[in-house]
Amino acid sequence: MTETGPIPPPAPAAVPAKRWVYVIPVAAVMYMLAYLDRNNVSVILPYMHGELELSNADKGMVGGIFFVGYVFLQIPAAVLAQRWSARKTVLLLMVAWGLAASLSGLVQTKAQFYAARFVLGFFEGGVWPAVLILLASWFPLRERARANALWMACLPLSSVFMAPLSGWMLDHASWRWVLVLQGVPPLVWAVVWWFAVSDRPDRARWISRAEADHVARALAADEAAKPPAGSGSYLDAVRQKPVLVLIGVYFFWITGFYGFNLWLPSVIKELTHGGSSTEVGLLTAIPFTVALAVMIANAVWSDRTGRRRQAVAVPLVVGIVALLLGQVVDGALPRMLLLCVTAAAVYAPYGPFWAIPGQLLRFEVVAVAMGLINALGNLGGFAGPYLVGWLTDATGSSLTGFAVLSGFLAMAVALVALGLRTGARPVRERQLSGQPAEGS
Repeated sequence: MTETGPIPPPAPAAVPAKRWVYVIPVAAVMYMLAYLDRNNVSVILPYMHGELELSNADKGMVGGIFFVGYVFLQIPAAVLAQRWSARKTVLLLMVAWGLAASLSGLVQTKAQFYAARFVLGFFEGGVWPAVLILLASWFPLRERARANALWMACLPLSSVFMAPLSGWMLDHASWRWVLVLQGVPPLVWAVVWWFAVSDRPDRARWISRAEADHVARALAADEAAKPPAGSGSYLDAVRQKPVLVLIGVYFFWITGFYGFNLWLPSVIKELTHGGSSTEVGLLTAIPFTVALAVMIANAVWSDRTGRRRQAVAVPLVVGIVALLLGQVVDGALPRMLLLCVTAAAVYAPYGPFWAIPGQLLRFEVVAVAMGLINALGNLGGFAGPYLVGWLTDATGSSLTGFAVLSGFLAMAVALVALGLRTGARPVRERQLSGQPAEGS
C-alpha cells in the first residue's frame, strides 16, 4: 500500500449569507417608500402653479420643516429598537408615516402644509436609527459599510424610480392625489415587514444554524475589541469627541445634501426650459442612477481598505467642486453632467460614515449615539433647502444659495480631516485571521 502522506483537512465551508438576501431588500424597499414620501414635494413644488401661494422661501420651508419634526423621535426610537424591538418600532412608525403622508394631500392652507410636513417628519424620524440598530444585529463590522450602503442605496434608488413616477402621476392627477396615493404603499409594505424581518438571527426562521452562529461569534468579537465608553452610560458615549465631531460632520454634509436634493428638479426644469413633469422626472432620475453606483462602489472600497475618513471626505471635496462649477458653466449638457457628479459625491459617504459609530461604541450605547448624530445632523435638512430658497428670492439667482451649500460641505470635509484624525481608531477583527477591518 503506497503511503501518500497525511490527508489534508477539508477546506472550511463558506458561511451561508442569506441575511444579505432577506434583511437588506425588505429594509431597502421600506425606506424607499419613506424617502418617496419625504422627497416627492421636490418634484411637486414646481408644478403647484401658485396654489397655496408659496414663494421660493416658502417652498424651502415646506422641504425643510420636515426635518424639524424629524428630530424628536431619533433617540427614543433608537433606544426602543435596542431595548425592545427594532422590528416592532419600525412597523409602528411605518403605519403612522403612511397615514401622515396621505393626509398631507388634503391641506388647504400654507400653514396646514407646514404642519403636515412636520408630522410626517416626526414619524419618519425614528426609522433611520432603528434600522441601523437592526443591521448592527445582523452584520459584523467588517461587513457594516457594505450592509449600510446596500440598505442606504434605497435613497438614490428611490429617486431613480419615484421621481419619474411622481412626474407621470402629476401629468394624470392633481398634486393632492399624488400625495394621497403615495402614502398608501407603506401601509401595504408594513405587512411584508412584519412577516419577513426578525430582530436578531437567532429569532429568524429562515436562517441556518451555521450562519446564525457565525454572526453571533463575529458580533461578540467586535464588542470585545471596542474601547470602553467610560462608565458605559449614554452620557459618557455622546461626550466622546469623535461622536461630537460626527454630529458636526453630518450637520454640514446634510445641509448641502438636502439643499441640493430639494432643488434638483427645479434646476432640471430650468435646463429643459419648462419641460413636462414626466420629462423632468425622468431626467431627475439620471443623477441618482449615477449616485447609486458610486455609493455602493465607495462602500465596498471602504470595507476592503478600512479607510473610512477618506471614503467620506474625498467624495465631498468632489461635490464642492462640481456644485460650484455647475453654477458658472453654460450649456444644458455640461450642467447635467455636473449635477450627476454632485449627486454621486453627496451620496457616496453614506455607507462608510454610518460604519464609524459602530466601531467606536459598544452596542449598548451606540443606539443613542446614532440617534443623536442623526437627529442633530438632520437639522441641516431644514437649513439647506430653506437657505437656497431664501437666497434665491433675495438675489434672484440660485448661485448664492448653492455657493453657501458648498461652504457647508467644506466644513464637513474640514471636520472629517481634522476632528476624526485621532478619534476613530481601528477595530481588529479578532474572529478573522487578525486582519484589521475598521480604519477611519
